[in-house]
Amino acid sequence: MVLSLISGHGSSTATNQPSMALSTKSSGLGACEWLLVLTSLLLIIVTFPFSVWFCIKIVQEYERVILFRLGHLLPGRAKGPGLFFFLPCLDTYHKVDLRLQTLEIPFHEVVTKDMFIMEIDAICYYRIENASLLLSSLARVSKALQSLVQNTMKRLLAHRSLTEILLDRKSIAQDAKVALDSVTCTWGIKVERTEIKDVRLPAGLQHSLAVEAEAQRQARVRMIAAEGEKATSESLRMAAEILSGTPAAVQLRYLHTLQSLSTEKPSTVVLPLPFDMLSLLSSPSNRTQGSIPLPNPSKPVEPLNPKKKDSPML
Repeated sequence: MVLSLISGHGSSTATNQPSMALSTKSSGLGACEWLLVLTSLLLIIVTFPFSVWFCIKIVQEYERVILFRLGHLLPGRAKGPGLFFFLPCLDTYHKVDLRLQTLEIPFHEVVTKDMFIMEIDAICYYRIENASLLLSSLARVSKALQSLVQNTMKRLLAHRSLTEILLDRKSIAQDAKVALDSVTCTWGIKVERTEIKDVRLPAGLQHSLAVEAEAQRQARVRMIAAEGEKATSESLRMAAEILSGTPAAVQLRYLHTLQSLSTEKPSTVVLPLPFDMLSLLSSPSNRTQGSIPLPNPSKPVEPLNPKKKDSPML
């Protein structure tokens, strides 16, 4: 007897109880069923060896075969790999692939811890460990597994913020694998890995994140420029202190500047001033009064057109 469990909503509690109660051992055959089996065996013996070509099948290394005789699941483990014997008229068999399989989960909406709504899609890698339990407990493997992955992702991402979802996908994939494997082990399925492939954000949320990121970049640029100005001012201060203490260094720097101008711009005509004149212009007395010496204010200056006093004789 085949029990079909369709988990349309991905509920694990509804499918755990029936699958645990199932047994791979079939009930005993009735008298009529035994009569049919004996008749089929007698027919095979009579038509031997031609009947052998219809009663033997080959199972590949990565496959297993589940036999049902008159609707009853035969006891024992799955058949394969190699040859297996069955009764053509009474037995039906189902091949199960044990290789790693992939299941793509389509986009579905999730709500994060900080109340952001987004769409994600995922991919699930699984393999079948118990073929008998799978066929007797689950009808549509892909549909049930897809619903289970979607509900598990919704439950896990509801406890994480948007930043954690975007940056910490590895731990999310590990938590999802553990949660899924605890349910699918009762179906005979082993979940190897589950990953989030892509995340879709609403247009308004994308614009807000872009504006926030641009503001952070502008603030970082201003901080770097301010630090550069500070370092430049410190270097200039130290250079000024060194040059003020050694007058010969000022003259060497002056000559180096003239050489750089003549090398970089050969078409430019440079008329250097004598360094003594530069030192005279930068003397402390001239710094206080200016570069041009002022006249002595001790002597009064007569006006150009002074008014003549009237003579007492007039």
